[in-house]
Amino acid sequence: MPSPHLPSAVFAMNPVHLPELLPPHLMARLVELVHIDPALVVQDFADPAAHAALAEAEVLITGWGCPHIGAEALAVAPRLRTVLHAAGSVRSLVGDEVWQRGVTVSSAVEANALPVAEYTLAAILFAGKDAFGLRERFRDERVYPAPTDYAAVGNLGRRIGVIGASRVGRRVLELLRPFDLSVALHDPYVDDSEAAAMGAVPMSLEELLRTSDIVSLHAPDIPQTYRMLDRDRLALIRDGGVLINTSRGALIDPEALTDELVGGRISAVLDVTDPEPLPAESPLYRLPNVFLTPHIAGSLGNELERLGRTVVDELARLASGLELAHEVRRADLVISA
Repeated sequence: MPSPHLPSAVFAMNPVHLPELLPPHLMARLVELVHIDPALVVQDFADPAAHAALAEAEVLITGWGCPHIGAEALAVAPRLRTVLHAAGSVRSLVGDEVWQRGVTVSSAVEANALPVAEYTLAAILFAGKDAFGLRERFRDERVYPAPTDYAAVGNLGRRIGVIGASRVGRRVLELLRPFDLSVALHDPYVDDSEAAAMGAVPMSLEELLRTSDIVSLHAPDIPQTYRMLDRDRLALIRDGGVLINTSRGALIDPEALTDELVGGRISAVLDVTDPEPLPAESPLYRLPNVFLTPHIAGSLGNELERLGRTVVDELARLASGLELAHEVRRADLVISA
């Protein structure tokens, strides 16, 4: 039986992630805070082998690959009172039944936002120097361009348009502050004074698209944002503009985006696409004006430890009788990412 002074916990995720999320020093801290079997990692709540542990579980420690937590999970985990998610958004992970029962949910979404924002900052600065395009040209021609070819290159005063003051969007705005850039923000939930406090000029989506040199997308993937950058809005991006997407591919009309990129009017840095991955025959793989990466902006490799540390810190707060520092409320999922 579990120790009477420690809550019982169970891991639920793809077990491949566990060693990176919780390397030995973090696992050692964790087992001091909860009663848990590190060898048991649930991937299916219907698995009878996990039912005994789930029946005692008060805390579920989840990550990528965790099955949906809904009525089935709650039926086999009647004592569950806390879900600690060692990853990003819980929007698709947690069902209505979890909120209805009053289970407390915490997420490492803020920790996961940092590498996405870092990727975005790097992409913005490289795009401002036309590093992606000049690399392609240099690889083909193998001579330095003439000085006059650099007239449109540089980051001084360049207008950056940020769509969405999500956690990632806010981190991007924070990281942009030291640079000599002009920053615009579109977010219907942010008023003018809040935008100004974040160092941005508030704009309508259409004005931002028309006036920005580089557009970076950070809106949440919700029904209201599906295909928010459709053919008409993509056409508003100025000639030579750059579109960066580290959010979700569903926010952009893929056919319209492909047409714009094949035509060469704009460029793009795409870490996410729709579908994902793109089919092997997609022209985006070979276009010189497309910098395509395989969904790497979020936490990978040694960055996963930051997510595990967030969960362990939350457990320490619970043990001390404190409120969770990264609690997710149901209402937050409407506008956050």
